[in-house]
Amino acid sequence: MSSFDAALLRQLSNVSTPYRDPLALIEWGALSLDDAWLPEPALSLHGLPEYAILSDTVKRRLSQYEFINVMLCGLWLEGLLLLRLARRLKPGLARSEHEYLLHEMREEAGHSLMFLKAIESSGLPLPERAWRPPPLSGLLARRLPLTGAFFWLAAVIAEHVPDQFNRVVRQSAQHVNTAVRQILSVHIVDEARHIALARERLETLVGRSSAVRRVVLARAAHALIGDLVNVCYFPAPRFYELAGLTPGDAWRRRALGNPARRAFIAQCLGATRRMLGSLGLNVGH
Repeated sequence: MSSFDAALLRQLSNVSTPYRDPLALIEWGALSLDDAWLPEPALSLHGLPEYAILSDTVKRRLSQYEFINVMLCGLWLEGLLLLRLARRLKPGLARSEHEYLLHEMREEAGHSLMFLKAIESSGLPLPERAWRPPPLSGLLARRLPLTGAFFWLAAVIAEHVPDQFNRVVRQSAQHVNTAVRQILSVHIVDEARHIALARERLETLVGRSSAVRRVVLARAAHALIGDLVNVCYFPAPRFYELAGLTPGDAWRRRALGNPARRAFIAQCLGATRRMLGSLGLNVGH
C-alpha cells in the first residue's frame, strides 16, 4: 500500500481497539431450532405457490439450512482473505499497514470461529462436501496479485455482497432467533471497516486505469457477483433435502426460477452495484 493510506489505516486500527471477541458476544444458549433463522422473504423459495403450502416445520428448517449455507460461504471467503492477507506480513512492511492487517485478520478469524460454533451448536446434520465453493472466485482469489486492481475488486465484492445480505436481513429480522440477529450484527459492524479499506484501494487503482481496463474490470465484477450469488443465494440441492424437500435438484430449479428470489437478490445487490458504479465500473443488472 502507498503512504497515503497511512491515515486511514491508523483510523481503522484505532476503531478496532479494543477487540470484541464474537464468541463472547453471542448468547449461544439462545440459539434454538425452535426459531426461524432467516425471515421468510430471505428464503430462496419464498413467493412460490409450492412454498406457501409447506409446513411451518419445513419452512423453519429451510431457514436454518439456508443461514448455514450463508455462514459456510462466509467461512470460505474469510479463509481465502486470511490466506492472502497473511502473505503481506513480511519484513519491511510499513507499521501502519502491519498493524491494520493484524487487526483485520483477528476480526476475520473471529467471524470464522463464530460461524463454526453456530453450525456446531445447531446440532443439524451437515454431510461432508454438502457445500462447495464457487469455481471462478476461488481460482481468481488464489492467483491475483495482492497489489492489483483485480485483487481489490475481488476483495470488495467478497465482503460487500455478503454484507448487504446481512443488512437487508437484519432490517427485517425481528422474528428470527436472537443469537442469529447477534451474529448478523457483529459481522456487519466489523465488515464496515474492512470494506472501507478495500474500497479505498480499489477506488485509487481504478482511478489510474484506462477506459479499456475499466471495461475489463466491470466485466470481471459482473462475473464474480454472479459466482457468489449462485452459491450464497441458491443453496446446493443437498441443503433442500436436509430441510426435508426432495428431490433437491427440483427444488433448487424452482428457486432459480423464482421471481421473488430474483427481486430479493436485486434489492441486496443494489448497493453493491451503485458503489461499483460510483467508482466508474458499470456492472449492469
